[in-house]
Amino acid sequence: MGSRLSLGHPKLHAMTQIKKDSPIACDIGIGGMTCASCVVRVEKALKKIPGVLSVTVNLATESARIEVASGDVTDARLRRAVRDAGYEPRTPEAQADVGRASPWAGFLPVGVGLLLTTPLVLPMLGALWGGHGMLPAWLQFALATPVQFVLGARFYKAGWHALKAMTGNMDLLVSLGTTAAWALSVWLWVTAHTGHTPHLYFEGSAVVITLVMLGKWLETRAKRQTTEAIRALHALRPDKAHWLGQAGEVDVPVDEILMGDQIVVRPGERFPLDGELLQGQSQVDESMLTGEPLPVSKGPGAALTGGSMNGEGRVLMRVTAVGHETVLSHIIRLVEDAQAAKAPIQRLVDKVAEVFVPVVLLISLLTLGAWMAMGSDFETALIHAVAVLVIACPCALGLATPVAIMAGTGVAAQHGILIKDVQALELAHRVQTVAFDKTGTLTVGQPRLLAHVPAPGHDAPTALALAARVQSGSEHPLACAVVSAAEKQGLTGPTAQDLQALPGKGVLAKVDGKQLMLGSLRWLQEEGLDIGMWQPDIQALQGQGASLSALAERTDAGLHALLLMAFGDEPKVGAAQALSTLRERGLKLVMISGDNQAAAEAMARRLGLRPEAGEVLANVLPGDKSAQVQKLRAGGQVVAMVGDGVNDAPALAAADVGMAMGNGTDVAMHAAGITLMRGEVALVGAALDISARTVAKIRQNLFWAFAYNVAGIPLAAMGYLNPMLAGAAMALSSVSVMANALLLKRWKPGDGGSTGA
Repeated sequence: MGSRLSLGHPKLHAMTQIKKDSPIACDIGIGGMTCASCVVRVEKALKKIPGVLSVTVNLATESARIEVASGDVTDARLRRAVRDAGYEPRTPEAQADVGRASPWAGFLPVGVGLLLTTPLVLPMLGALWGGHGMLPAWLQFALATPVQFVLGARFYKAGWHALKAMTGNMDLLVSLGTTAAWALSVWLWVTAHTGHTPHLYFEGSAVVITLVMLGKWLETRAKRQTTEAIRALHALRPDKAHWLGQAGEVDVPVDEILMGDQIVVRPGERFPLDGELLQGQSQVDESMLTGEPLPVSKGPGAALTGGSMNGEGRVLMRVTAVGHETVLSHIIRLVEDAQAAKAPIQRLVDKVAEVFVPVVLLISLLTLGAWMAMGSDFETALIHAVAVLVIACPCALGLATPVAIMAGTGVAAQHGILIKDVQALELAHRVQTVAFDKTGTLTVGQPRLLAHVPAPGHDAPTALALAARVQSGSEHPLACAVVSAAEKQGLTGPTAQDLQALPGKGVLAKVDGKQLMLGSLRWLQEEGLDIGMWQPDIQALQGQGASLSALAERTDAGLHALLLMAFGDEPKVGAAQALSTLRERGLKLVMISGDNQAAAEAMARRLGLRPEAGEVLANVLPGDKSAQVQKLRAGGQVVAMVGDGVNDAPALAAADVGMAMGNGTDVAMHAAGITLMRGEVALVGAALDISARTVAKIRQNLFWAFAYNVAGIPLAAMGYLNPMLAGAAMALSSVSVMANALLLKRWKPGDGGSTGA
């Protein structure tokens, strides 16, 4: 990720001086970490710096997220601490190059190691088929020594830094074990009687170093696959934009575009920044941002998101967000933050890693002493002790959790599920109750004209046309619903005259010489309107949860009724099916609404919810939603709250897991641990599913990582594994953990189990 300030412009990579008393976070790339013990050591080194509030080191991303509060803490000071701990602080450019490297990057040392090691191993393989050839001792020495001290120099360097810090890591175990095997071979060769060829262990030390290097190379190659999601998001923003200036269209770097600038986007190009469409029509592909596979039709006034793909139309847009304020930048930052964070389960791993290497060293010494005490010669005892050192390397232990989180959050982002909070990811699979806000979450959130009933003696289309003309100049949601319904029937006409809005009541207007009043039934009744002829309709419509308004004409004889109008929200497409699927998973469902009981229950039944089973909480004011969520939690349930991310922020924060149904706005993405970009109810189940699968991968990885060591160390101590087999098993453990996590990349919403979780 490089060194990136979490606040400020994303181009600002170097934290030269942090403002006093202003907590801020930065990322530093770190090279040379190999196992969970390295993570612990780097964290300890950084935490010792005065002013550092918290440190999270991620082995999979090879980076550290540091939060500081002191103005004396500079980026250079943090980097020096990393270097003093024995690791390489990477520049942002170097860290970026790691992610962009070719699949074969870094293979040269591994290839050289394989070339030098293969001749040492071939005689052993030949022995399986009855062969008895063995290379001369001097040739074994000549092949193994460059592997040990040239290719293996990195292990000595890192192991020495670990010793100076009075800690241990994988490199220390490898360097001690292979050096012991190499030194024993030299000693046996030098002290051998003339004419006697002793069994040497040069191939063991060379093979272990080569296998470890091969395992780390495969591991690094797999890591690049886990960061593909972020690299794909970065690639969505074009480098240049067609800026519309006084001289016409000019191609300028996107970084030079300002708020309010007008830019042209041609067919097939990506929108460089967020904006508003001014001229043109087009179909826009937003799949990389929202996961929505179908293009969305856009016309003048429509919002455009940077990174989405323009269709067949040439359009002109006005820029409304630049730099780190764009939706794409927010999404990238959220995914990066989630992948840099440390899951709660990782803390247990860190505690184990802190004491793991010293315990392994002790077991190795005990193995050496025990074999010699049982009468074995020093050579045999040492080989068994070396095998313990080699197989115990905790590489897989440090990778088990972060690689699964990276793969899970990356694939979720590709399908429109942004996971900001790793704790929410780890907790979501345990959710028992899902509470939904109604408006904008389960429903469309925009009122529609559900029904209109003319007064006796009046024609419905004519009355609706009059109502639309009265409302045509208003932006009120109910007015828009009337105008939209009239336009669908082809009922259009000029705007009314002498419009006068009465807040909370309605509208007065003149249409074709008629004095019209449109507003709430209560207001019109207060003005003298008789609504008795509509009473059966009013009772039926109110029972369905509809809001009612009426149109009346004022004459010298008083008010005369013209049209009764019923307004209501509509369930989102697919919401009922999504709720049914959640119920089938054994989840308890609750809808929280500010509507009256009758209206809330009517909508709940349309959604397939059961009011009689307590699945509806009505008459809940916006400020009381969080209290309702806390009440659900107080009953011992793990609660997920799903809301629109704006009005429901307190309730989202009060839940164990908050899910914001949003279109990627800043508020929506920061109101909850998980943001569902498309606002589809079906994504709630998908978010719970990817949580369950990611946690399953973490547990599987931790099981295998511990299993390799728990089973391997005793086998090595008892003499059933030689150093070469131990090295192969250790390398295999890291690669298997990476491969298992990468299975998550095949996940899709609604997938029945292709990940193998």
